[in-house]
Amino acid sequence: MEQKLLIITYYFPPAGGPGVQRWLKFVKYLPEFGVQPIVYVPENPTYPIVDEGLVGEISDKVIVLKNKIWEPYQLASVFSKNKTKKISSGIFPQKKKQTFLDKTFLWVRGNLFIPDARVFWVKPSVSYLEKYIQENNIDTIVTSGPPHSLHLIGLELQKKLKVKWFADFRDPWTTIGYHKALRLSSYAAKKHKSLEHKVLNAADEIIVTSKTTKTEFEVITSKPITVITNGYDVETVEKQTLDSKFTLAHIGSFLSDRNPPFLWEVLVELLQEVPEFKSHLEIKLIGAVSQEVLDAIEEHQLKDYLNLLGYVSHQEAVAHQRKSQVLLLIEINSEDTKSIIPGKLFEYMVSNRPIIAIGPQGSDFADIVTQTNTGVFFDYSEKARLKSVILDFFNQFLEGKLQAHGVGLQQYSRKNLTKQLAQLIH
Repeated sequence: MEQKLLIITYYFPPAGGPGVQRWLKFVKYLPEFGVQPIVYVPENPTYPIVDEGLVGEISDKVIVLKNKIWEPYQLASVFSKNKTKKISSGIFPQKKKQTFLDKTFLWVRGNLFIPDARVFWVKPSVSYLEKYIQENNIDTIVTSGPPHSLHLIGLELQKKLKVKWFADFRDPWTTIGYHKALRLSSYAAKKHKSLEHKVLNAADEIIVTSKTTKTEFEVITSKPITVITNGYDVETVEKQTLDSKFTLAHIGSFLSDRNPPFLWEVLVELLQEVPEFKSHLEIKLIGAVSQEVLDAIEEHQLKDYLNLLGYVSHQEAVAHQRKSQVLLLIEINSEDTKSIIPGKLFEYMVSNRPIIAIGPQGSDFADIVTQTNTGVFFDYSEKARLKSVILDFFNQFLEGKLQAHGVGLQQYSRKNLTKQLAQLIH
């Protein structure tokens, strides 16, 4: 007999961006492992990114439940649609460049809506799901955050119905990179900590995406914590012809704090020192790019080499991953981001293109890149080594020999990761 699993998530198609992929793929493969997925999502969400192409990827074996949500972003967009969209997708202007409106939006977001702006969905969801769970004999639920307010739905349902509850953290809670940007009062900061502690100690089991998050949470709770990373899926994309230019491609949100000045400096130096570099270089940016990143590229006089493509569908993004010469993976240089393993890393790894990965020393994704032989990791102090590797990649490009030679990738397939999940919840 199939086990029923109720999955409470905010991001689901037609949502685009990285937040949607994890549970879209779990849901796709769970029926193969004897689990009937039932997905509960908002009926009228404010998604910062929409990708209608992903709707076709929803398994026909999944049951989707929808319930209305009220979000303050709907109200805030009256004042500034653009700022609201950016803040809801985690793109914040740098502190020194924030306008009064920016500061106001961040203060309101951080102090009035705890843990986040989806908190008003908690009560109606508990009411709706309590009835559904009882009528359909469901004994296992998963809440996926961020938004972490969804874990409060799990907390209430567990109290009322004694269901087995797994709290899945795609990202950390109080140590996530943007948390400090929210201009929190001491009361709000304590409230976040208190809710985090409550959730981590009430959930029956916790699922995280990285070893560092597991270590951080082990200080807060003695509940069992399992690491199930994100992964890659089998993608039906036509064979791509490689870009004729030496393209350095960054695919996904390029946040202000991810801006790597030493990369731009390296490219400027190579343009000055290697005559052929000028006629071949292209910086290809796909997805939301912060103004600070664009300003830095202009300041380094690299604008002529920039190809800014904006947001594209997931299918197009995968095509670009396979035809770009080199793929850039950049994480904020902070202790708080060591645990972040960007979801696109796993798609990058099966693209057969070499990865230049930049992040803080001791990053969890550094080990994955190194162990799978899919690229080279650099911390922010390794400018000379970065220059040497880019030059080496460029010479291989000129010879038509540039490619990656990945090993041991199968462990990160979405099907294999879903098998781990199914074994955990059975």
